[in-house]
Amino acid sequence: MTAPVTTTESGAVPYATLLSFTRYVGRTGPRKASFVGGLRRQRESGSGFNPHGQLVKALKADIQFRTGGTYLNAVVDQVNARWKPLYESVVPGALRYLESIETPVEVTQARDTLTMLGNLPVKINPHFGLRYADGRGEAVRLHFDEDPPQDEAAVATLHLMARHMDLILPNATPVLVDLRRGEILRPDPAGKPEEVERWLAGEAAAFSAMWATTA
Repeated sequence: MTAPVTTTESGAVPYATLLSFTRYVGRTGPRKASFVGGLRRQRESGSGFNPHGQLVKALKADIQFRTGGTYLNAVVDQVNARWKPLYESVVPGALRYLESIETPVEVTQARDTLTMLGNLPVKINPHFGLRYADGRGEAVRLHFDEDPPQDEAAVATLHLMARHMDLILPNATPVLVDLRRGEILRPDPAGKPEEVERWLAGEAAAFSAMWATTA
């Protein structure tokens, strides 16, 4: 009988979130291996904290209640002082994004799902969904980083979300919002999904190999 995997041993199994995998594909050369090694060490130690939770809640509230940025402006003073500079740098772009959203619109749940890229499990986790009056939907993933999303990261994010949209938010399309700049990225109509799929499969295989060698 196979022994159960302990918390410490679980780091031996390659795993990525949508954020970590797309950050990985945006790197080149030795930076890929060092990034994967850092992810594995973080997983084994159980460390990691998401500082953006209150900002996401404020953005969703302003969209849902049509309050024009009231919640976003207020959250800067409500967040822990450690994270206030981060929020001050992100909120202006979030307000621009808020102004660009068509109305009427409702915030809806976008479900997480787990996909396999070869032998690599990747968790697909949009931040929220939007449903417009005409029935159109958008599954929204937010990009908080200081630098804009690299082309490879954007393509991977949008492709993997679109790949499982029937589970995430039926009858919807994926969008990636560069929140600091308030810019919305959508899939390229001229894109070739088969080529993207082959590229991602190769990236996933390399990710898994690097994960094993950083033990």
